[in-house]
Amino acid sequence: MSVTLTGGQVNDCTQFTQVMDGIRVGRDGPGRPRTRPGHVIADKGYSSKAIRAELRRRGIGHTIPERNDQKNNRARRGSAGGRPPKFDKQRYKNRNVVERFFNRLKQWRALATRYTKRAHYFYNEITIASIFIWLAEDPRDRP
Repeated sequence: MSVTLTGGQVNDCTQFTQVMDGIRVGRDGPGRPRTRPGHVIADKGYSSKAIRAELRRRGIGHTIPERNDQKNNRARRGSAGGRPPKFDKQRYKNRNVVERFFNRLKQWRALATRYTKRAHYFYNEITIASIFIWLAEDPRDRP
């Protein structure tokens, strides 16, 4: 849906808003593409007040597990710590789709070792590999 290229040392959660701004999902019929997903499933690396607030502001549901340090801080504060964020274990099980896709991308040797030096070439390679992966999968497995 959306890809953002950064250096290897950049944390993923710092690019969250750029990835969300890049989402464009075409509609079956006429009309503008959707720019807002119905729900976001992310790992603990995206568990922060800022990300949760941004999703709430945009009206997007989310399933993000809470980090242990956040749980401990909330418990330490008692009733002033607030209630824990809602977490749907069944929905979170669908996150493996993203991880499997990353593993399939890494099977492309040129992507895994990043032979290309220029970012726009690398971005194009990711796009082409993604299209090949999408075309090769069984349509019955698509969500």
